Amino acid sequence: MTGPDTAPVRPGEELPLDRLRIALQGRLPAGLDALSAEQFPGGFSNLTYLLRAGEQEYVLRRAPLGPVARGAHDMAREYHLLERIHPVFSAAPRPEVLVEDPEVLGSPFYLMERRRGEVVRTALPAAYAANPEAPRQLSEALVDTLAALHAVDIDAAGLRAIGRPEGFNGRQVEGWAGRWRRARALLAGSGDLPPPEELHDEEVIAWLEAHTPAESAHTLVHNDFKLDNLMLDPADPSRVVALLDWEMTTVGDPLVDLGLTLTYWTMPVQPGGSRIGAAGAAEGYLSREAFIERYARQRGQALSPQAVVWYEVLGHFKLAVIVLQIFARYRAGQTQDPRFAPLAAQAEWLIREAWRRVTGPS
Repeated sequence: MTGPDTAPVRPGEELPLDRLRIALQGRLPAGLDALSAEQFPGGFSNLTYLLRAGEQEYVLRRAPLGPVARGAHDMAREYHLLERIHPVFSAAPRPEVLVEDPEVLGSPFYLMERRRGEVVRTALPAAYAANPEAPRQLSEALVDTLAALHAVDIDAAGLRAIGRPEGFNGRQVEGWAGRWRRARALLAGSGDLPPPEELHDEEVIAWLEAHTPAESAHTLVHNDFKLDNLMLDPADPSRVVALLDWEMTTVGDPLVDLGLTLTYWTMPVQPGGSRIGAAGAAEGYLSREAFIERYARQRGQALSPQAVVWYEVLGHFKLAVIVLQIFARYRAGQTQDPRFAPLAAQAEWLIREAWRRVTGPS
């Protein structure tokens, strides 16, 4: 029996419960004899399951199936990040158990506490239907959580060493450009993307390189901060229960987070299909400009919409890279998930939107 936020495990992504039971012996308090698993259907990267051990519930996260880029989907790193972030940022779930032996599931994995709440994806949940203020409240919760994350004292928390903040923006462009070119090369001759002279992807890269700003500050950077990575209180959309998906967290320029969040916030269609499209233009939600203004006020800094354009272009480009990498794995037969079929078109849209922001008015 699955719950409202879980589903049966997708074919080919089942968990070997017997091996899992042995690996967790002595590491969970009880319930291993009745171990069962369901799958959280959202997300396009790591595989996430609801694991029940008797009366206890845990969230299990592991890397996607098939080959993955070196250094990506590092479950041990994510586990240890949460060990350090959870005590200083309560929205980060508490990690419980790390298993690094790849023989158990095919890759390292970890368990964390399960938190319960609403995740807003395709429409406002029924729990908020009678609340006309819900769009504004959840918008403000999103902004305020981002500002609070960036306010964590990385030195007092011993977190500065998880990244290399100096030169962060330049390395972002260099790293994501390399990933884009490698993913594009895997699709060479397939016709899945227009040629560079038509798509302007190399020109987007050149613009990002030529206009790279110095870091505005050095803070925690979540690197995938968006509405459906927040879990909200069903009774109060202004209260955040959890912030999820910490796999790419590092230390760098906080405006890189803001740029990617605004990328999601202003997109009419997000990877794999419709979401609350272009929330920044929808009635009741904060506009792009109001989003930036509230964030700047929370951070106590002057920040104009024009000042974040470079970060938004980078956000569009980064998301294009991520979805193209996933599509390349799908095209190569390394995953069968049908949700991935439209992602080349999504990457193309993102690059064209990045180029529009480079060449047109902000």
